[in-house]
Amino acid sequence: MITPDDLQHNPSQKQSSQQIISAINKLCQARLISGSSGNVSCRYEDGFLITPSAVGYEDLKAEMIVYVDMDGNKQGDCNPSSEWRIHRDLYAINSATRAVIHTHSMYCSILACSHREIPSFHYMVAIAGGKKIPCAQYATFGTKQLSDNIIDAIDGYKACIMANHGAVFTGADLNSAFDLAVEIEQLAQQYCELLKIGEIQLVDDAEMDIILEKFNSYKA
Repeated sequence: MITPDDLQHNPSQKQSSQQIISAINKLCQARLISGSSGNVSCRYEDGFLITPSAVGYEDLKAEMIVYVDMDGNKQGDCNPSSEWRIHRDLYAINSATRAVIHTHSMYCSILACSHREIPSFHYMVAIAGGKKIPCAQYATFGTKQLSDNIIDAIDGYKACIMANHGAVFTGADLNSAFDLAVEIEQLAQQYCELLKIGEIQLVDDAEMDIILEKFNSYKA
């Protein structure tokens, strides 16, 4: 394990590790994660910092946050989350991604277990960067195949649902990844309720093109 003394001599790593713990606390308060489910990371130096495997969030300390380089080598005695490959691969495909959050949140997981993507039932679906929120094919947790499936599904998007599992969200920082997780969980809840009615009127492609352009102009 990285010791408190190690972090005392590396204040930037300590600060980033504490930011991850702060994000974990926010996710718990928002009921997007619980126990030790899900995981959070942020870019750091030539790799990333990520929550450890099988540690209850109430016990999490800065020195338990694991540094992993882009070759998958870890620093310290704690093991990184079993889903570290997802985080590593998401950082590898997009240099703008600075934070990754994976949750087993209620409504995203309900859709995941029915292998459903979220279509353009609401214009805010565009918050994920496209006209839908895709669903990645199932693979066993912690495997390269799962990471490969997510990379295939998330291409061009900021988030995706993970079949029979949960969801993953990316951002320019931990705050933006958290905000995206909250927004998409709300959209997932709305879509689940709408499925009960059974009459779904989608926003058409032409209008979604306009919405996406407006979203892009807000960032300019």
